[in-house]
Amino acid sequence: MDYGVIAIVAICVLVLVIGVLKQKAKLVFQFFARAAVGLVCIYFCNEFLAMQHISVSVGLNPVSFLTVGALGFGGFALLYGIMFYQLL
Repeated sequence: MDYGVIAIVAICVLVLVIGVLKQKAKLVFQFFARAAVGLVCIYFCNEFLAMQHISVSVGLNPVSFLTVGALGFGGFALLYGIMFYQLL
């Protein structure tokens, strides 16, 4: 009897989670799109700065992924701003 109740509750929670994710899918897609474009921009900006012999480079790691994904261009500028500030 207890397993039946647990199974029903689990199925109800699963249905609610699927409904919420369906509504929030646009936000998740935008986050990953901003993060992917941001990481590509970081890569090319690092390459450009290296060709100019400027020793500033932002790492491609989970922290930069989350920063650029959450903040967009502001996160991109923030990461490079921090790196240029450390250069001083």
